[in-house]
Formats: sequence, structure tokens, C-alpha cells
Amino acid sequence: MDKIVIFDTTLRDGEQSPGCSMNLKEKIEVAKCLEKLHVDVIEAGFAISSPGDFESVSTIASTVKDCTVASLARASVLDIDTAWDAVKHAADPRIHLFIATSPLHMEYKLKMTEQEVLESAAAMTAHAKKYCDNIEFSAEDATRSDWDFLVKVVDAVIRAGATTVNIPDTVGYTTPAEMTALIQYLREKVPDSDKAIFSVHCHNDLGLATANSLAGVQGGARQIECTVNGLGERSGNTALEEVIMAMRTRPTVYPYETGIDTTQIARASRTVYSIIGQSAPLNKPIVGRNAFAHEAGIHQHGVLANKQTYEILTPESVGVQTNSIVLGKHSGKHAVDDRLRELGYTLSKEELAACFEEFKILCDKKKTVTDADLEALAEHRAVSKDGEDEKGYKLDWFSVHTSNFTTATCTVSLEKDGEKQEDVCLGDGPIDAAFKAVDKIVQPAEHTFDIYNIHSVSQGKDTLGDVTVKLMSDGKTYTGKGLSTDIIQASITAYINAVNKLCAATEKKED
Repeated sequence: MDKIVIFDTTLRDGEQSPGCSMNLKEKIEVAKCLEKLHVDVIEAGFAISSPGDFESVSTIASTVKDCTVASLARASVLDIDTAWDAVKHAADPRIHLFIATSPLHMEYKLKMTEQEVLESAAAMTAHAKKYCDNIEFSAEDATRSDWDFLVKVVDAVIRAGATTVNIPDTVGYTTPAEMTALIQYLREKVPDSDKAIFSVHCHNDLGLATANSLAGVQGGARQIECTVNGLGERSGNTALEEVIMAMRTRPTVYPYETGIDTTQIARASRTVYSIIGQSAPLNKPIVGRNAFAHEAGIHQHGVLANKQTYEILTPESVGVQTNSIVLGKHSGKHAVDDRLRELGYTLSKEELAACFEEFKILCDKKKTVTDADLEALAEHRAVSKDGEDEKGYKLDWFSVHTSNFTTATCTVSLEKDGEKQEDVCLGDGPIDAAFKAVDKIVQPAEHTFDIYNIHSVSQGKDTLGDVTVKLMSDGKTYTGKGLSTDIIQASITAYINAVNKLCAATEKKED
């Protein structure tokens, strides 16, 4: 079967969408998940967009060993030079340059003629080729471009050295039939079309991203650009989990193969959602909580008789565990480590020791610890413990007094650099009082609350409370996570985590 290259742009197109920004530690965690998924290409960012993006692209390029690492670049010398500087240490570096080709973009955004765009595309592709052989060219807004002009552009960039040519549906405008026809047309009309891999990059504005990507493959494209959970600008991109499982489930319709380890899908999805402070919609295909749930009596009867009556894929195939092993206070470190490995988590000795310590504390608060609890502990350590936290404030202790007839009061003690500070504050409820007390000690930059979410990890009144706090300051978001059976403690921890990130960013800006 033909191989389909999976190009993941979670760390570029996904991360640049509103509310989805990540710090360096979080980006590396996502990159590790993508490497375990066995994606072929990780687009690590847009190197020239900021010093932080350059650092993250460069660090990921040096860290990842089993995937191609790419940086996006506009069709300009400085962009391309910067992209190369960021990815040059990768095991297999790729420069991904783009320029718009639709009449609308050329006239109003670029203010360039067709001839100028054609010449720039060819010249900049040739410039990128001086650095490495792995060059991808994207014709932005290709699906609203003149097809014959696209033929000229694609022909020019292939002759200039492009090895992958991407045909993006930048605004989610096209339909499956049109996408198939467009790829077929380009492959037929471009003289040297066999010298490059054709790619599709589809947005989901009309809910057709996955369908359009699969249609592009049927037209002859052999690379799909996608993101974990379908993150991306506006309504998002093609969801990696959807397009992969569609091909895996319907091999007679899509006789193609990928190198993706589908059992890593659920973990990658949870990690990305946790980092951006979101959770999967209940009805999200493949990774939503209801994806494998059956409530209707007819459905339950059918599934009990034969799962295939209502399940076209198994939970285990995407890494969702259905046979939960219960651990308790008598379980040892090796049992916890073995179960974590079965769930897809490989922790260092230090990480395992810290996770086991938290596990034992949890065992004193809950009778049984489920897989969901264990996954939450592992994921929480991965996404919330970073260098900024280690240098920032930590919760020492807190005390709350509240009732329905008095004003809530919270006293908080925080520790930083071995020194402890206490303060007390009144508030409109215990959480408000606690956050105000933290503010009196930390004195963070001015900010607003974008998100404050609490959700239970498992069932039961003694469940872990997973809290997400997302702050907005100066146009940027800072996400904090907290996990505890005490939701007030989890809330304070999450807020401190977010405030530490805000303070670290403020210090960098002042430097």
C-alpha cells in the first residue's frame, strides 16, 4: 500500500490559535508525544515570529531524533535563513516556505502581481535549497487560486528544488470533490509532478477538514497535514486522530498506510488538552468521553452480543483502557511503574519517585486509585512542573473560613527561595479570597481570568479535582494546573502555577 506522510503542525498552526499558547517545557512534552505517535514530520513553529518561537524550534530540533523537524518561513531571505538556523541541528531538518497565490491575497495582502509571486516562489525555494534537500513549498489559499496559475507556481518551485508541494485549503472553503479534482489536475498538468510529494493542509471552517484531506489523498496527495485534537486557526485543522483512524478503519476505501502508533492517540490527545486547559467535547470523534459509550437500550443489547454492532473501532486501538486495574496503599513503586508503562507513560527515576509519592498521598485520601487517577498524576507532573515553577512560588499551607452568612476569608502561606510569606484576604467566596491573598504576596502584572475550570478525574465524591486556570495579560495567555481531592487546594495550586508563568514572562520582558 502507498505510504502517507503524516505532517503534524500542532506546535505551529495549533499553538498559534487563540488560547492555545504553550511554553517551552510544554512544547517539548507535546513533541515527545508526537515522536511516540511516530508522526513523520513535526512542524515545531515559525522561527522568525519571536525569540521564544526560535528557541522552541531549535530545542525541539535538537531533542527529537525519530522525526523530521520543520520550521515555517515566509518567502523571504531573512525568514528562510532564520528557519534554517533553528532546524539545522535536527536529525532530518526541513524548511517550509509559503506565499499566497489566490487573487484576493495577492491583491489585498501581498500587493503583488502574479508574475512577482511566481518569481518570488521560485527564487526563495532555490535559496532554501542551498541549506538542505528537504524543502516544502505551500501555496497559501490554494483552493481559491486560479488552477492554471497554480500549475505555473508548482512547476517553478519543483524545478527550483521543492521536494514537497502543499496545497492548503487555508480558509476551509473547498469540498471533497473539488479537492480530489484539484490535486489530480496539478499532477496531470505539472510536467515534473512526479519529482515531489503533494500535500494537503485543510481547515475546518465548514466541518470538512478530515473529508477534504482524505479526498486529497484519493486525488494523489501523499502527505496530510494535521494537528492533535484538530487544533488550529478559527475552527481548527484536520484532526490527526480522525484522519488516521478513518484510513485504518476503512482500508478498502483508503488503501494507504502510515507509521502511526494508534495506541498513543489517547495519551497525546489528553496531554494537549491538559496543556491548553481544555477537555475533549463529549462527542469528539475518537477521543471524546462518549466515543465508546452506549446508553440506549438497543445499543447496549447489540454491543453486549457483539461489539461490532455499534463500534467500528475498539477503545484499545487508540489507547483507551477499558479494563481498569485498581491500585491501593499497599501497591509498590514497581506496580505503579508497570501500570504507567502499560498506559503509555515512561517516567525517569526522579519523575517516578515524585509521582509515587503523590500516589501514596492520594491512597490515604481514596480507598482505590484507578487508571484515570494514575494518568492524571502522570500528566499533571508532565505539564505543570517546569523551570518557571521551580524558581517561583509554591504553596506552603492555606486556611479558609466561609459560610453562607459571612464573608469568606483565606490565609495563604507561600514559599520562594526558602523564604515563607503569609497574607490574608477577604473575598466573594473562598476561591476569590484565596486568589486575592496570593496576589498580595506575589503582586503579579495586571491580568484577567480567561478560564477557571474544575472537572472530576473519576467517579465518586472522593475523586481528584483537576483545576485549570488561564490568565490573560498583554494579549498572551498563561495556563496553570492543579490536582487534588481538595478542590480549593487544587485551585490555589493552579493559580500559583499560572501566576509564576506570568511573572517569569514579565521578568524576561523587563530584561
